[in-house]
Amino acid sequence: MAEAYIVAAARTAGGRKGGRLAGWHPADLAASVLNSLVERSGAAPDQIEDVIMGCVMQVGEQSNNMARNAILASKLPESVPGTSVDRQCGSSQQALHFAAQAVMSGTMDIVIAAGVESMTRVPMGLSSQLPAKNGFGTSKSPGIEKKYPNIVFSQFTGAEMMAEKYGLSKDDLDRFSFESHQRAIAATQAGSFKDEIIPLQITRADGSTDTHHIDEGIRFDATLEGIRGVKLIAENGKLTAASSSQICDGASGVMVVNERGLKSLGVKPLARVHHMTMMGGDPVIMLDAPLHATERALKKAGMSIDDIDLFEVNEAFASVPTAWLKTTGADPARLNVNGGAIALGHPLGGSGTKLMTTLINALKQRNKRYGLQTMCEGGGMANVTIVERL
Repeated sequence: MAEAYIVAAARTAGGRKGGRLAGWHPADLAASVLNSLVERSGAAPDQIEDVIMGCVMQVGEQSNNMARNAILASKLPESVPGTSVDRQCGSSQQALHFAAQAVMSGTMDIVIAAGVESMTRVPMGLSSQLPAKNGFGTSKSPGIEKKYPNIVFSQFTGAEMMAEKYGLSKDDLDRFSFESHQRAIAATQAGSFKDEIIPLQITRADGSTDTHHIDEGIRFDATLEGIRGVKLIAENGKLTAASSSQICDGASGVMVVNERGLKSLGVKPLARVHHMTMMGGDPVIMLDAPLHATERALKKAGMSIDDIDLFEVNEAFASVPTAWLKTTGADPARLNVNGGAIALGHPLGGSGTKLMTTLINALKQRNKRYGLQTMCEGGGMANVTIVERL
């Protein structure tokens, strides 16, 4: 079987809800990533054989096959097909897995895996709030209700359950959240994101223009005291908005090729996809699947946690990476070294390849070899991807 290599990776800087990227249609936002990947790889646009794009809220401006719409808005020719993936928050990480599987099988040689979410223009939860027809309108079927009676599946509830199950205090979560901002601030000020971010032109309300190239969610004045003082989401809970991922607009992507693709492009790879694991778990607590999926992935890859140089564990809520650290015994200094979604934002379908872009970039900057990425996903699932920097 062929190998899967990543030859280009890019992302937009995150935009806050109603912020600097609010004026960008999601198809155009995603198209900017497709264009950048082609430019960075030196590929001819018609060499791309498929675009697989993660997107969670596939309604409104993100409906009718987000991937194809992004292609039509980009410099890629009409001959390039596209398909959209929804594995909840892991959608574009799954897009990467599908792209890798395609080139490893030899059925394709050059594929783009990407993701996008404009949470300003297509709000989170919109797809489940559409008007019911003929009395129908919920995704919880009678069959699901029979297995999980009187349960409302909620990531917020799951995040609180995670904190309770793994013995995490509010102070643990607040401290982790503060550290996320500190690392994001340090990375931004050091220029660590410069090579991965695509500068985008924006137009302000007064008609003036600017370039968006810094993640808007970072609170450069964040203090631990300020984070501790944010109101709890749930009465008697431990999580607040400050210890949860930020609503975010953004897009990201990677170009994945096999050996024939490398020869065709005449480029050197950034990284090799070493291992891929997917796993389902309890849909009620929902968010602890990455813990178990990481264990499975390392076992199948014949590796230990200490073999991995850097980790990216999505900060959907502070309780997830904190519980992951506690369970795996991983070195905290290797986790989310440039900050995570609590500081940088979590553009749902765009986060998978966003994290991979940052992980590959961080491995290069630190001259490290192996990286592992995982994230919790709605419905109680997780993807794990292990890459080797080349």
